[in-house]
Formats: sequence, C-alpha cells, structure tokens
Amino acid sequence: MPILIKDPLTLASGLTVPNRLVKAAMTEGLADANNHATAKHVTLYKTWAEGGIGLQLTGNVQISRRHLERPGNVVIEGEQSNEARAGLAAYAEAAKSAGGKVVMQLSHAGRQTPKSVNETPAAPSSVELKMPGGVFGMPREITGEEIAHVITGFGAAAKVAQDTGFDGVQIHAAHGYLVSQFLSPLANRRSDEWGGSLENRARLLIDSIKAVKTACGEKFSVSVKLNSTDFQKGGFSHQDCLDVIDMLNTLGLDFVEISGGNYEQPQMAGIEGAEPKFEEDVRESTRAREAYFMKYARSIQVRAQMPLLVTGGFRTVAAMNAALESGEAALIGLGRPLCAEPALPNKLISGQQMSAESWEKKLKLGPTRFLGPNSPINLIKGLNGWGQQGWFCLQIKRMGAGYTPDLDLGVFKAFRQYTAEEGKAAEAYHAALTAA
Repeated sequence: MPILIKDPLTLASGLTVPNRLVKAAMTEGLADANNHATAKHVTLYKTWAEGGIGLQLTGNVQISRRHLERPGNVVIEGEQSNEARAGLAAYAEAAKSAGGKVVMQLSHAGRQTPKSVNETPAAPSSVELKMPGGVFGMPREITGEEIAHVITGFGAAAKVAQDTGFDGVQIHAAHGYLVSQFLSPLANRRSDEWGGSLENRARLLIDSIKAVKTACGEKFSVSVKLNSTDFQKGGFSHQDCLDVIDMLNTLGLDFVEISGGNYEQPQMAGIEGAEPKFEEDVRESTRAREAYFMKYARSIQVRAQMPLLVTGGFRTVAAMNAALESGEAALIGLGRPLCAEPALPNKLISGQQMSAESWEKKLKLGPTRFLGPNSPINLIKGLNGWGQQGWFCLQIKRMGAGYTPDLDLGVFKAFRQYTAEEGKAAEAYHAALTAA
C-alpha cells in the first residue's frame, strides 16, 4: 500500500501522529513582556489544530531571556511560576484540541540576537554577522561555564515542556542559532573542546540531546532541526550534515527535520543573502522537485536511522505523497501556507490543492543578479524579502487575535507595521527585564 499524507505514524518514543502533515516552527511574537505564553497562543494553535494538522511544532521557545530571536519569544529559563506553567499548559492543550500532537521547539539565538534585545550576545566566537543595517551587535565568546549552563538549560526547559503537556521537544540546531553556530566553522573559531573538528563542534548538540533524554526519559519525543547545508563556502557543509546524522543515529531521536541556511544566507525563507549562495553538488532525484531541501534529503535518508521531516516549498499533494512513498521523507512540513490557509491540512487530506496563487504571486521575488551587498538593487530585494517575513508574522498575529489572514496586506506596508510593532515589543521587554 502506498504511504499517503493521511496515514498515521508511530515514532520511536511511542508517540503516534494521526497524519503526516506537520506545522513547521514559525516565530509567533505573541509572548507578553515577561516572555510568558498568552491567550493569543491558545487562539492561534487552536486555529491550526482545527485545520487538521497531525503535528504542530511551536515557534522557537528560548532557554535564555537575554538571547531572543525577537522580543515576543516565549522563554523557559530557571524556576517557572505557576502563572507561566499555566500559560504553557493552556498552549499545549489548545494545540492538541483536535487530536493532533505538539512538540515544543527549544532554541538559543546566540549571535542572531538583535541589538534591541542584547548588544553583545554570547556566541561560539566573537564573529559578527555579515548583514547590513546594524541590527546585530558584535558577539562575545561564550565561556565554558556558560556552555554548561546552556546544556542544562535545554534539559530543564524540556522537563517543563513535558510537565505542562507537550508531547516532545525539538532542539533547534539549524538556521544560524547558537547550536548551528557551534556547528559552523565560519562562526566557531574556537581551539578548545568545543571547536575545531566536527566532533568538537557537534558536542553542544550531542550533550544537549543527552541532557534532555536524562531529564525526560525515553518515552518523551526528542527531535532535532538540522541544516542540510548552510549554503556558505567554508560553512557547515552537506558532508558535515551527513556526518552529524551518523552521530545522531545512536541517540534514539524520533525524527530529524531537514532545513538549510541562516540569517546571512536565508534559504529557509526563500530569500537570497547579501553574498552569492554556495550550493554543493548534490545529485537531484530523477523526478522534478518542488521542495527546497528535497534534493538533500535522499542522501541524508541513506545515512539516517530515524525518520526525516522535510519542510519548505511543498505545494502539491502529489509531490508530498511521492516524497513519502519514496522514503525521502516520513513527515511533510508546512509553514507559510498555514499563515494564509490555516485549514489547509483538511483540504489536502480530502484531495484538494492549496490555493497559494492569491498570496504567493503577490509576494514572489523576481530574479536579481548579485551586485554586491550595498547595491541599490540588492538592498531593495533584501527589503522586499524581509518584508515578506513581516507579512507572514503579521498574519500569525492576526490569527492569534482571533482574526482571519489579511491576504490583501501589501509587503512594504507589512514591513513598516512589523518593524514598528517589534520596536514597541522591545521597549516593553526591557521595561519588564529592568523591573524583574
């Protein structure tokens, strides 16, 4: 019998997801000034749950309040108040309200913490992001004692997630956040046991997984999000990814999510970075692919002893089912489409196609030749690209407030509105941090 998106899947931990469609992790920005989950998370995740999704991955929940991806992140650090735990429990319950499952994504932003949060964030090495606009400051090299605190922080946060009703956690080791930074030779210039060889650069990831397993036991779902490549010459390569997969094979993970890129080369968002993309020679499948990272998934699946979740670019049921049937993916991740069509999973499972044209054509970037990071054309393209990100973030906020997506919202209007709202959130964050 062919494997279809409607089919359930039981994972190594014993967790059974009712279908193969996964809501990918997308930043929500809905936490209060104290970085606690709110009623808006409940409304948002209940909306997605009712849309028929089999598994929801939360937006990145941070383990350090001084290292956020944006001011509105949920944070689990230190002792959690009864109020904070109640917010998380309501969040989990809403995500599972229609029979699906929910996994909390845990992260530490490292040097990708904006200046509005922390001007000198901790990172593997003091290597500044190559991005225009002065959004990110020069990071400082994290100490060995702080690294140990990060590892215990992943374990402690996972235990809180388990206690408040989440079905598992995913450690974010992709997209240029702290664990991904340690994996990258460009960001990690250390000469101690945390740098140099891939075994050393992967130590933070491996030790963090072990800390979560120790805290939560084998029956709690643990997964990892990993770059197939950073798309940067001299960065975390596809061969590095394959070798890390070998290390992960022994750790009893439920699945690995395959992605790629970082803020300097944001391929995960369909945006080109300021420098030319470095793409390795990886053999394509003989059939056409519509998903961004599927061409890497085949070589990864040969090495992986756990299921793969592949996210990014799927637009047809036929391509999703073909990826499942070929064994190149066991789970199909959906991100941006769920910001425009939250009920999409039910439609796909019933045989309908997604109606992406109404929003994708509006947002689609035309081809732009690389003219250098400061060229007017490249800057306009970058503004449009990050404006798209703002557009999707605002749709998430609308759904959290109980409204339907606004598909007529313009990209540049979205960019302005998003930027203004993030500024206000940063002010509220710092006021709460000072008062704590």
